[in-house]
Amino acid sequence: MNRFAEIVKFIRQTFNQPEGFIPLHAPVFNGNEKKYIEECINSTFVSSVGMFVDRFEEDMANFTGAKKAVVCVNGTNALHLALMLAGVKQNDEVITQPLTFIATANAISYCGAQPVFIDVDRDRLGLSPQALQNFLDKNTTRKGDGCYNNLSKRKISALVPMHTFGHPCRIDEIAKICEQYHIELVEDAAESLGSYFNKRHTGTFGKIGVLSFNGNKIITTGGGGMLLFDDEESAKKAKHITTQAKVPHAWEFVHDAIGYNYRMPNINAALGLAQLEQLSGFLKIKRELAERYQSFFSGKNIQFIKEPENSHSNYWLNAILLKDRKERDEFLKYTNQNGIMTRPVWELMNRLPMFRDSQCGNIKNAEWIADRLVNIPSSATI
Repeated sequence: MNRFAEIVKFIRQTFNQPEGFIPLHAPVFNGNEKKYIEECINSTFVSSVGMFVDRFEEDMANFTGAKKAVVCVNGTNALHLALMLAGVKQNDEVITQPLTFIATANAISYCGAQPVFIDVDRDRLGLSPQALQNFLDKNTTRKGDGCYNNLSKRKISALVPMHTFGHPCRIDEIAKICEQYHIELVEDAAESLGSYFNKRHTGTFGKIGVLSFNGNKIITTGGGGMLLFDDEESAKKAKHITTQAKVPHAWEFVHDAIGYNYRMPNINAALGLAQLEQLSGFLKIKRELAERYQSFFSGKNIQFIKEPENSHSNYWLNAILLKDRKERDEFLKYTNQNGIMTRPVWELMNRLPMFRDSQCGNIKNAEWIADRLVNIPSSATI
């Protein structure tokens, strides 16, 4: 038996599924989902107002330690709004990592801003504080109203690191650098619900953090996102803007700003609340799965991505590193042809046609990872 066949056999045994298709990450509905959705339907409050929206926001703020939480239609909307609230304007620049999902770069573009791509750390897969420091030291000038790129002359107004696959980046160092250079920190914590750095939940280190509840996330609302705030005033403003900036009134329709229809419906929040009640169980199962993978791959000369030092990862998507791009492609072909869903990491943002002209630092780590990394089945169903 070749080692790829051995891996397929192990995955099938782990998920107790000797045949058929094994997805990368399937949702699990074993709680109060149907009950809460039925209650929501019976209440007739199925749109953007209702008790499940309020409870979901309150419970998520309590879970993460954020002062306030505001739900959105999806994580991309939440990122867009977070950048707007952080002060990103037309023709500004926003630093992020090339190793990320397209939503990160798209949200920057929605603001009319330009992304600048900085390398990641190999051990954490997230934006590297050392690469960030080097780029800012060599390429920027600090002025009274912020930090400016010497090449483009644009203001660098925000930075968006991502906690890739649920593994926290060196967010404490990044936060200090942002403070030093007067750059707003917006955390893309879309994949890291239940992850902690130095016992502090991801998404709570910057001005705003963003979560995602897409169908493949650790908990789901079908689609959905959330903003985490460290101050109540910003949360209040976010709630206003996401509801078309409507001035509260019993019957009149008056709007005092350009607003967005970004609010999560109550019926989705009902699903999310039921999912949140099960999160601790999901996290426990996913940690057990990661431990099984780590033990298995330790004897296969294949590196399993484990949680970094001073971190507690949710292990949203488990990942391995193969020898090179050729072996990666062979593995992807073999596993998918044998009913095991695996996928490579996203195409690096700077390689996509719409971002090819964006400024990049030296991104050798991101390129190295992109050639080797594969995600393997990670559902909380073992």
